[in-house]
Amino acid sequence: MRRVVMALTGAIVGSGTIPDVVPRSWLERWLSPPADHRPLQIVHGIAPDGKGPAGMAQMVPGAGSDSAIESGMRRYRDLGLGGIVCNVMFKDYMRSEPAWDALVQAVRACRDLGLVAWIYDEDGYPSGAAGGLVLEGNPEFEALELARDTAAAQPFIVRPAYEFTHASNNYYAARRYVNLLDDRAVRKFVSVTHEAYRRRLGAELGGTVKAFFTDEPSLITVNLGQIPESARRNVPIRDPPDPAAKPLPAVPWAYDLSERYRERYGADLLDVRRSLFEGDTDGDRTVRRRYWALIADLVAERYFGGIQRWCAGAHVASSGHILWEEALMHHPALYGNALKALSRMDVPGLDELSSDPSAVLHGHWMTAALPASAAMLTGGRRVFTEVSDFSEKMSGTGPASLARMQATAAWQAAMGVTDFTLYYGIADRSAEDYRAYCDYVGRLNAVLKEARLDPDVLLYYPIHDLWAEYRPVADPLNLGSQTQRAQKLVGSFNATGTALTHAQVPFCLTDHEFLAKASVRSGRLQIRGHGFRAIVLPEGAELPEAASRRLAQFESGGGIVLRDGPEGRITSQTLRRDLRPDYALAPEHDGIVLGRFVRERRPIVVIVNAGASPYAGTLSVARAGLWTIMDPATASVRTSSVVDGGAGVAISLAASQAVILVGPPARR
Repeated sequence: MRRVVMALTGAIVGSGTIPDVVPRSWLERWLSPPADHRPLQIVHGIAPDGKGPAGMAQMVPGAGSDSAIESGMRRYRDLGLGGIVCNVMFKDYMRSEPAWDALVQAVRACRDLGLVAWIYDEDGYPSGAAGGLVLEGNPEFEALELARDTAAAQPFIVRPAYEFTHASNNYYAARRYVNLLDDRAVRKFVSVTHEAYRRRLGAELGGTVKAFFTDEPSLITVNLGQIPESARRNVPIRDPPDPAAKPLPAVPWAYDLSERYRERYGADLLDVRRSLFEGDTDGDRTVRRRYWALIADLVAERYFGGIQRWCAGAHVASSGHILWEEALMHHPALYGNALKALSRMDVPGLDELSSDPSAVLHGHWMTAALPASAAMLTGGRRVFTEVSDFSEKMSGTGPASLARMQATAAWQAAMGVTDFTLYYGIADRSAEDYRAYCDYVGRLNAVLKEARLDPDVLLYYPIHDLWAEYRPVADPLNLGSQTQRAQKLVGSFNATGTALTHAQVPFCLTDHEFLAKASVRSGRLQIRGHGFRAIVLPEGAELPEAASRRLAQFESGGGIVLRDGPEGRITSQTLRRDLRPDYALAPEHDGIVLGRFVRERRPIVVIVNAGASPYAGTLSVARAGLWTIMDPATASVRTSSVVDGGAGVAISLAASQAVILVGPPARR
């Protein structure tokens, strides 16, 4: 690999100076980011009483007046936002005509002001219940579980999944939930919710309204534990849990699940249901793999796919995020296969509750890697985040500073995020800081939104193995309750993903299904236009036959396969040694996050200091020519001359600082 050195030259770009170093269209958007590059504020209340958006101060008076709502939207624009994520007010949800009128006024005001709107599809969360309207008149659409009580004469029962689940233990409301496996329930949810928005907003869909946002839907049948009692006291109890309900191990169930199992596998699921809870024979493991593969397909097709199909017909994007993205052991119970569920969104997303940028170094990489990988594996580009400083405010260390907010945006953008939706409190910081944050996000997108993610390493997502290992438990699920093999798989996956992040090696997740469908050309695994030269396997991963054949073909053709295990642990140091990445820091540093992109044949590198200390060193790059260094915090743009040989480009980053490096275009 050729190493080149970058010598820093050039000057700061001002509003009247645009040097001819990167395409003019990029720089024009860099200096003045358009609305669709900027963040959207999440606004759950567009009030019909003249107060405008909930939480907004000093609104123009006048009950239900257009001027009050338009004033609120104008203030959002003046704060640097690109628009809003909104919904009809939760009070008298879906049934208040004044609330509908206020929402329509707000969307039209966004249109007139050049702002973007997304629709939030639920009364709070988790999405799917339409505030209880889906179950109203159809109690059979409630989430179901097959539970096992070994102390009972008849140990297996099908019952509603409510007590001990996320439905009764969340920060919004305790209320019964719908069954995402039930196609009838999903059709009613779409009819009650999405169709109501289509009737009210009409031609705004696909114009001002760009997407629908579904929030933390899940299969629900797992005990996630209690939220803190201090918070629980403030949560409305809409459906009182049954105090006599017994916590039991359980798996998701649906009215036609046995029929679908027999249709696919030619076997009776009820005859082998014990294997869903226990057993270590090959037969037991086969039953579990078959069951969870079916569950994954049904929830992806019926819920996420159902919404995606409706959105396509309405000319909007389907989007949203899932629950507990960072907890791999929970993925079978909550989704069957979280990567597959996210792959059925046009703009897959994540929920980032912390604005401490160092969180990415300690596991939060997983929250962004899942949706970014789902986008890459399906040929998409856009990835969204719901971001806030919730964790800091709950712990008493918030609100987050501007620098930390910006660094949190930068590491997410480096991993692929393009669409930022905000739960930051506007009143928690100055208008100047809010504008600076929104400008920062806009500048990131000016360069990155239309760029293609360009990692060349895969990390294997071992969901196929976890299907065989997962054992439902009555108590809150934790890794210690699972088999030794499951613990090894999850521990190794988490460790290798962290090592890749620390080593500044961008990567894409792949499961066995996407791997089996890949092609091998010129020593690379080819998936949807992305070529990968290496794959990292967690310890204990056993690929099914089709994926194993593809991996063998890749390896025999010169592809790099790294296997974690006791004979050779994968660390950031071994990754740098074995992969010899194109962009390498000297001295090595585990606190820097790096993202790779390509746009108009130009390589783009994003470097983010997610640690608490400054960094000074060099970065080797792989192409000579004129490079550009762009700082999204200051809008500065510098040029640099790159020549063959030498140690690399001088890099100096304060804590929470990020820069974007744009290289010269490749020759055709």
